[in-house]
Amino acid sequence: MGKYLNQKPVLVAVDCIIFGYDGDQLKLLVIKRAIEPLKDNWSLMGGFIGENEDLDGAAKRILLELTGLHDVYLEQLHAYGAPDRDPIERTVSVVYFALIDIRKYSKQINDQFHAEWFKLKEVPELIFDHNAMVNAAMDKIRYQAALHPILFELLPKRFTIPQLQNLYEQVYDSPIDNRNFIRKITASGLLIKQSDKDKSSSRRGAFYFKLDKNKHKAQFQSFLNFIPKTSK
Repeated sequence: MGKYLNQKPVLVAVDCIIFGYDGDQLKLLVIKRAIEPLKDNWSLMGGFIGENEDLDGAAKRILLELTGLHDVYLEQLHAYGAPDRDPIERTVSVVYFALIDIRKYSKQINDQFHAEWFKLKEVPELIFDHNAMVNAAMDKIRYQAALHPILFELLPKRFTIPQLQNLYEQVYDSPIDNRNFIRKITASGLLIKQSDKDKSSSRRGAFYFKLDKNKHKAQFQSFLNFIPKTSK
């Protein structure tokens, strides 16, 4: 077969935005860039798609090679193709975001590329257009979290109501009324109360819960009620 005439090839990269929650803080995982230009500057995890790879396969491979992470929630976000976004060569980047429970994967993360977690409000300046990518990912997560239980990917299988509320407050960067949140989440019937408590924060402790995924499918838009009315 022939080739397209008068067309110059364009590189295609995949960048992965990894959000994690450690039970207290929502964080972003970034690495030190290994090549010039901007060597040793902070960067998202990224790499080029292989000749025989599809996009999802490339994203999973890059995530595994740079961090050691696998079998995590991964969703395609957007494509970035400004002609001057990469000073070396014309490159289109397809961006994915991942959501993980940091405590579950803390021993799995590869430190070969100096991967480091930063609190979301303390993320350093990233190379190229990576900060814009992170902001777009947060906008998408806020939209998704109103309709789907994706934030539970950031939590362990068993969690407390205070942990859940704290996570929603950080994602939406807005306080949530405690009594109102507990009333709505309890009335929804979407959570399964466990018999034991987490007593790490107080003597009284807080009961553990699990998400009832089957019931959530029947109440698809339930989580819309839990997000703050306004956010910053």
